[in-house]
Parts: sequence; structure tokens; C-alpha cells
Amino acid sequence: MSDEVERRRAPRVIAIANQKGGVGKTTTAINLGTALAAIRQKVAIIDLDPQGNASTGLGVPPQERKLTAYDVLIEGDPLHAAMVKTVVPGLSIVPSDQLLSGVELELADDQRRSYRLKRAIDKSLTELSGEALDYILIDCPPSLNVLTVNSLTAADSILVPLQCEFFALEGLSQLLRTVDRVRGHLNSRLDIQGVVLTMYDGRNNLSAEVAADVREHFGDKVYKTMIPRNVRVSEAPSVGKPVLLYDLQCSGSQAYISLAKEIVQQERKRRREEQGEVA
Repeated sequence: MSDEVERRRAPRVIAIANQKGGVGKTTTAINLGTALAAIRQKVAIIDLDPQGNASTGLGVPPQERKLTAYDVLIEGDPLHAAMVKTVVPGLSIVPSDQLLSGVELELADDQRRSYRLKRAIDKSLTELSGEALDYILIDCPPSLNVLTVNSLTAADSILVPLQCEFFALEGLSQLLRTVDRVRGHLNSRLDIQGVVLTMYDGRNNLSAEVAADVREHFGDKVYKTMIPRNVRVSEAPSVGKPVLLYDLQCSGSQAYISLAKEIVQQERKRRREEQGEVA
């Protein structure tokens, strides 16, 4: 299949979600998006966390957020009109701000509130048919609220960052139950894209034990690539850059490049299987 034919396809919409905070959702959204763009994929991130950390981490200050995800969900502004180019070629973002924290109340009387993001994405893709994206990554808030449900309703799949710490699997069953409910009532195509292990410390026996436990539970849904605990990854957002621009050679950057390659290979295999080809 040629690159031209592939680019005409609808993008893969991936919700990056885990209701636990501090597991690396936003870090993964920023750096996975950057790594995908680095291997010539066209990517948009939707920052759906009211904290707006993905927007800040990609160098989009509050004064440049003329339209945000709030305007898209509540005011009905076009998704593509809210997209802002980032410092990374091929990577754009729909920024966020604190107004998103009030969405739950503002949509309380809307019986179709769970479909707001899906409708916005579908409409934007129709209007941008000549400027197709390869991936849309949605950075979800650390809770199972209406924003996360909107993300899962709009997504093809969910990517779950899971930290290599003692309570890694705690609460994950609640997320998976939410995925099952969304699949049953709102989005039958929703799939588990995969689990990515984050904050891995090879010097720590606990990290290895947690990784083995997660692989036992989820099998081949766990990516081979593990994101190491790396100080350069932690420093990069403070200068408004993804770690790949801050320090390309560090272990964190190399891990996200490896993860991006795994995801692209996974997507190509899925497409071949959909066409009935032998992988």
C-alpha cells in the first residue's frame, strides 16, 4: 500500500487514559505525539485536561489559546479552528484551559453529551479531507468524568500508561469496567490499544516485578517498550518542549521513539488484517 493511499485513511483516534494521576498520561501524549511526528506521521493532540499541561508542555502559552477544547465542546467551534501548530513539525494541538473543569455541569441536561467530541472530530475530518491526519491523541484528565467518557466515545482505542510502582494495578479494573460500559452503550468499536509501562527503573527489583505482573495480566497488549524513569523527561516541560527536542539522546527520548515505532507497526498490521491480508 502506498503512502498516498494510507494518508487518505481516517486517522487512528487514541485516548490516553488512566484515572490515576501521576502515571505519565500527559508526558506520554506529548512525547508519543512528537515521536510519531518525527517518523513522518501527521498528528494532532486534543488536550482534554483542564490543567492544560499538554498545551504548556508543547510551548503553547495561555495567551495563544484563542480557541480551546472548551470552545469545541460547549460553543460548537470547529475542532480544526482550535488546532495550534506546535514547535514540532507535523504536530498540532487543540489546547485546554480551566474552563473545561465546568463542563460536567454545563452539559448536565444534554442527553447526547457523551458524543460532543465525536461529532466535532467527525465534522472536522470531513472538512479537512485534503489535510488528513494519521493519529489523533486525546490527553484525558485523571478521572472518569464526562470528559473521559467523551474521549472514549470518540476514540478507536485506549492507550493506558501504567507506572511501575506498587499499586500499579489498583483502580485499573474500574477503568476497564468503564471501557466495557462505553463499548456496550456508546462506542462498540472501542478497543484496548495497549498498556505502556512508565517510570521503569531497571535498578529497582520492584519495577521488574510490577512489569512481570502487568504482562501476566495483559499479555501481548503490553508494549515491549518501557518508558524509563528519566530526569530529562521530567525537566523538558519546564522549557515548553517535548523531551525529544530537549535531549534527543537521553533514554526517555529513545524509549518514546521505540514506542512510536511499535504503534505504527501495530496499526499497519491491523490495517492488513482488516483487508484480509496475511500479516
